[in-house]
Order: sequence, then structure tokens, then C-alpha cells
Amino acid sequence: MNPAQVDAYLRRLGVQRPARPTVDVLRELHLRHLQTVPFENLSVHLGEEIVLEEKRLLDKVVGAGRGGFCYELNGLFGALLTALGFEVTLLAARVYGDEGRLGIPYDHLALRVRTVDGGDDEGEGAWLADVGFGTHSHYPLAYEERGEQKDPGGTFRVAALGPDAAGAGSRAAADLDLDADLDVIRNGALEYRLEVRPRVLGDFVAGAWWHSTSPASHFTRSLVCSRLTDDGGRITLSGRGLTETAADGTRDVRELATDEEVLAVYRERFGIELGEVPAVRTPA
Repeated sequence: MNPAQVDAYLRRLGVQRPARPTVDVLRELHLRHLQTVPFENLSVHLGEEIVLEEKRLLDKVVGAGRGGFCYELNGLFGALLTALGFEVTLLAARVYGDEGRLGIPYDHLALRVRTVDGGDDEGEGAWLADVGFGTHSHYPLAYEERGEQKDPGGTFRVAALGPDAAGAGSRAAADLDLDADLDVIRNGALEYRLEVRPRVLGDFVAGAWWHSTSPASHFTRSLVCSRLTDDGGRITLSGRGLTETAADGTRDVRELATDEEVLAVYRERFGIELGEVPAVRTPA
């Protein structure tokens, strides 16, 4: 990612170019990404090819003002962080589904990010960043912390697998098995199992293809476009159903009656200009 592309990406997020890759900078970038770049699967139903290449993702997210799903959002966010001096590792995960069943290999992409010492008791450290899971933490999670982590998005744990996985206490980093896979838990419910082996973006091509073509994928069976709002709530358009959730959890749900209303919400609330209303195209 060249300097001009970095600057354009940061303008999309409404963030100034940072001086150093500190945790405060990472937290700001993470939150702003969730607020400005929607989690959406519209390409699946608009007949648009999903290409996991940096230039194509920049054209879509920065150039066209679109969003995407995990491979696109975390893949591109990881490239931005790398260009800003963060040490970034792409990690594969399998999402927990019905009855605790794990999804396919390369089901999800998340990021391990290392920051530098920023002073003010904010030393260097490793963080789990994820701007591509939909409803998740607003800020990065401490990667090596095994106790509960409070976040506006809920209470999270990054739990090591094995005999101590059920324990809620934290341990010193020196005592952690950093080669063990991890379970990411939100409000007591398992979200995904994270592999700790480094990956590259090309490793996720098969997963992206499966999720965009398989009748068994929830992305082919439904439409979603969702982002955090600046006041800590969330707005979600699923088909014609518009849900606005306030920071206190209260919800307003309504059905949009016309194509014009749907296109206006995409344009005015998500910044997405569309020439047609997406409709679910379930594969045969």
C-alpha cells in the first residue's frame, strides 16, 4: 500500500496519519473502521466477484466506498496497519455455529497486531483486532490476557484450549502457551476458534469462495449491511428490514416499503451508492 493509498484509506476513516504504531492509535483506527466501513455481503447477491487482492480491495472499500465481509475487511485493515508500522499477522478461525459445531477451515480471518510503547503506561503488546465479524468488540482485545475483558460490545475472553481453558483468571505472558489455539468468547458464548499459525491473504481464497457460492453458507441465504453508529449503537439493513439499536440496547425495527427507500438507506446511512436493490440469490 503506497502513501497515497494509505492517505485515502485514512480519509475514509476520518483519521489523521499517526506518528507511531501505538495501542491508542490502534484503538482509534479499530473503532473508526467499525463506524465507517460496513460489514456487508452485497457482492454475493449483486453478482460481483470477490477478489482477495490488495488493489481490488482498495478499489472496493476506499474507491467505491463499500464494505465487505471478514476476508475483505480484515485483509485490507491488516494491510493498512502494516503500512503504518504495526506488526500484523493474519490468523485463521472457525466460527461456532448451531449446537457448538465449528465451521469450515478458513471460515474467518482475524488479526494479531503488535504495537510499540506509547508511554503513559501503554507499553508494547499484542492485540486481537477484528473489524470483520459483525457484532463484536469495539476495540482490540489483549491477545495474551486470559481473564475477562470489558468492552462496549460486551464481555470477552480469549481462552487457551486445553486443561486450563475453563479458568477465568489471567496469567503472566511468560506462563502462557502461545502455540495453543484459542477460543474467543463473548458474553459467555463461544464465537470462534482461532488458530495461531501465521497465514497469508491467499490462504483464505477457498473460504471466501465457499461463503459466496455455497447454499450452506449463511452469506448466500441472507442479505446484511451493518455498522456501528457514532453514539455506540448499531444500524443494520437486512433485505428490507431496517433495525436501529441504541447504545442502551433499545431497538427500532421497521420494514422499508419501496425500492427507493432501500436505496436511500444504503446511500444516506451507509454511504453506498447502488443502481439496484440487492436481492437474495440462493445458489442452486
